Amino acid sequence: MKDILYRDKQYVKFCAYGFLKNLRFYEAFIVLFLLGKGMDFTEIGLLISIREISIILMEIPSGIVADAFGRRRTLAGSFVFYIASFAMYFVSDSFLLFAMAMLMFAVGDAFRTGVHKAMIFEYLKIKDWEKHKGAYYGHTRAWSQTGTAVSSVLAAIFVIVSGSYPAIFLLSIVPYFIGVFLIMSYPKALEGETNLAKHIPLKEKFTDVVMTFFNAFKNKDMMKGLMNTSIHSGYYTSIKDYLQPLLQSLAVALPIIFFQDEARQTAMLIGIAYFVVYLSTAYMSRSAGKLGAYFDNLAKPLNLTLVIGFTTGIISGVLVHYGFLALAALFFILILLNENLRMPLGIGYIADHSDQKVMAGVLSVESQAGSLFAGIIAPVAGFLADRYGIGLAISGITLVLLAISPFFWVKNKMA
Repeated sequence: MKDILYRDKQYVKFCAYGFLKNLRFYEAFIVLFLLGKGMDFTEIGLLISIREISIILMEIPSGIVADAFGRRRTLAGSFVFYIASFAMYFVSDSFLLFAMAMLMFAVGDAFRTGVHKAMIFEYLKIKDWEKHKGAYYGHTRAWSQTGTAVSSVLAAIFVIVSGSYPAIFLLSIVPYFIGVFLIMSYPKALEGETNLAKHIPLKEKFTDVVMTFFNAFKNKDMMKGLMNTSIHSGYYTSIKDYLQPLLQSLAVALPIIFFQDEARQTAMLIGIAYFVVYLSTAYMSRSAGKLGAYFDNLAKPLNLTLVIGFTTGIISGVLVHYGFLALAALFFILILLNENLRMPLGIGYIADHSDQKVMAGVLSVESQAGSLFAGIIAPVAGFLADRYGIGLAISGITLVLLAISPFFWVKNKMA
């Protein structure tokens, strides 16, 4: 596998895409930024819900559009919306303006998710490397996590120097601007079977893609596969940023004071913590192929990591509630690691049972389902956090998810 990667120029581009995409310098501070703007956890949860539900509404046709008009153009266009979103965050100071920024972000996310994964799997099919899809995708995802690790350190340095959060949104524009040109340099073969390329009438093309798309979901086991992956992803999206106020509390409680200013002290701890966390998640993504190879099928590790993720969340919430913040942070981090271990396995599992013609559509629906779960969980978690505290909010919600998780366990083989 390593020999393939070292010889493959497109692999470098795929990794560069993931690295640039995750240079979101604001991400490690987004909750603290919003809290500083006067938002409470309920409002932050609602903003997350607005973003995720908007993704659902706009992502329904996104995979079809990508398959009909070309994946490269769709992906490059999504980056333009991201850039607009970052600019809006920089100038916003009210719930309504932040909601607009979330909406623009949702447009970008809707037309990105699923599309790049489909391009990777299309490339592997062209090269006859499909048997390596778990490891290959895991390696590219690892570079995404490396980008996040680097961005957290750079953002922390910037906050320490400036003492301010807003300008990190402007910094996030730079890698996305570069990303537009990187995407357009991808081989035309990865554009997909497009309407423009074959001059097929638009109505006929959409009808063909839509019919194939819906036929892919007649199998109940396929739906379970999608739900197994997306319920944990939605949970992860909803609660992952609660690590920030947790680390803020730890920073204030540190016996050694590096900075008198709380924001700078917090930025230092967050920068270090997120750097270590995302380097670790990068390793977990690279290890996904090894874990998948250890089992005779992907169903077993998917079910196992689903239970592990939720169990870890319950423990973390209980520890937060009783004030064991350092230990709670460690268990919280395990949730992040678990998500990045299971995601490549889930994507590979779904790809095994998807029609190549509508791969972007199928993978977009996986992300869409994750957005639906996040859109439901986030505002509930925010409300409970304001009313009962972060610890009880996380442990309570996670307990419910663990209880219903058997409904999403996948079987060894699909019919």
